[in-house]
Amino acid sequence: MDPSPIQIREANRSDLSRLLALYQHLVPDDAVPSRDVASSIFDRFLGYEGSAIFVGETCGHFVASCTLVVVPNLTRGGSPYGLIENVVTHGDYRKRGCGKCILDHATTAAWNAGCYKVMLMTGSKRPETFKFYLAAGFEQSKTGFQKRRIPVRPEGS
Repeated sequence: MDPSPIQIREANRSDLSRLLALYQHLVPDDAVPSRDVASSIFDRFLGYEGSAIFVGETCGHFVASCTLVVVPNLTRGGSPYGLIENVVTHGDYRKRGCGKCILDHATTAAWNAGCYKVMLMTGSKRPETFKFYLAAGFEQSKTGFQKRRIPVRPEGS
């Protein structure tokens, strides 16, 4: 397999429609914000220094994406940490290395921003999802907790 099956870059406002369409492969029945709301959110997101929404594309199609948020930090000598969220690969492009490429790119960006660690969480309970993140170089070393305003439906329901 080609070691770089996709071209990766930071998303810009003109990418919003294609990015929102790709997110439907993450949560198929998720509510989609209007173009104006999405544009406003994207502009606010750009205020987080070092943070980015990365998109991977091939043949003019968005096939993978993830978001990196660089969080300022007063511990670890003031080194920030990175949070990766919204990891998604288009259903037609899974198991081709696209997800690993986008995670590698985000991790490199976090290291370039001075982060001392990069974290991500998944709501999946599927063993293949855990294997994917482990194969991408992440370790399952912490216990995550969350509190949501609106409960999440159990996977598969």
